[in-house]
Formats: sequence, structure tokens, C-alpha cells
Amino acid sequence: MKAELYLYFTNRKFIIHLLHKHRMKKIEAIIRPHKLDEVREALQEAGFRGLTVTEVKGYGRQMGHSEIYRGSEYTINFLPKVKIEIVCSNETADKAIDIIIKKAKTGEVGDGKIFVLPVEEVIRVRTEETGDSAL
Repeated sequence: MKAELYLYFTNRKFIIHLLHKHRMKKIEAIIRPHKLDEVREALQEAGFRGLTVTEVKGYGRQMGHSEIYRGSEYTINFLPKVKIEIVCSNETADKAIDIIIKKAKTGEVGDGKIFVLPVEEVIRVRTEETGDSAL
């Protein structure tokens, strides 16, 4: 792992910033629940072996919606979504992102978001393998 050390002067304090060159990415995608199987199958076919799925609720630009039940109107602020988490190498991250976009996209407001984060290390608990071999 390469690292660069930056030292700079701000407000009479020395601040040290350590910038790591990460080899792996964590992709977090919030998508519509009915798109989960399509996305999961496409990721498996592309060779992505591991995936974590969590049922979540939230809102973005959709801001929820209103429903009428037995003559009364109810506002639903938090909409059900699914969060998919994948950790992969930097080289395969773009491929995973492209698959998620292609399979989860409907073209409507509420399709979701994808967040990409650097991952410093991965350790397989059973064997104590680290890095790409632990994925």
C-alpha cells in the first residue's frame, strides 16, 4: 500500500493528512425493492461473489407519497428501499456500478443512489486472509 504524507500550516496548528492509495472500493446502492433480483443475478453472472442486502426506508426527491385507505388520506414519508453493499477491487468497481445502473434504472424519480467509498483493508475471519484474496 502506497501512502503520501502532507504537512501544511493552518491557523497556527500543524495538520498531518495521510492519504492512502486504496486498492478496494465499497459500493453501496440504494434501489427499488422489486429490482433486487435483477441486480443480484446480473452481478453474480459478472463474477461478483459476495453481496450484503438490507431492507431500508428513506426518501430523497420523491419525498414520500400519499395513499387513500378507507376514505382517509395517509402520507407515507419513508419509502421502502433495498441497500446493496459490495466490496470489490478498484479494477472491477466500474463494472459493478454499470451493472447496478443498467439493471436498477427505470427512468423515474426514486430509482436510488450509488455511493462509492474507499476500503482500507478486508480480512476473512475464518482464514485470516487479507486484501483481494479475502473478497
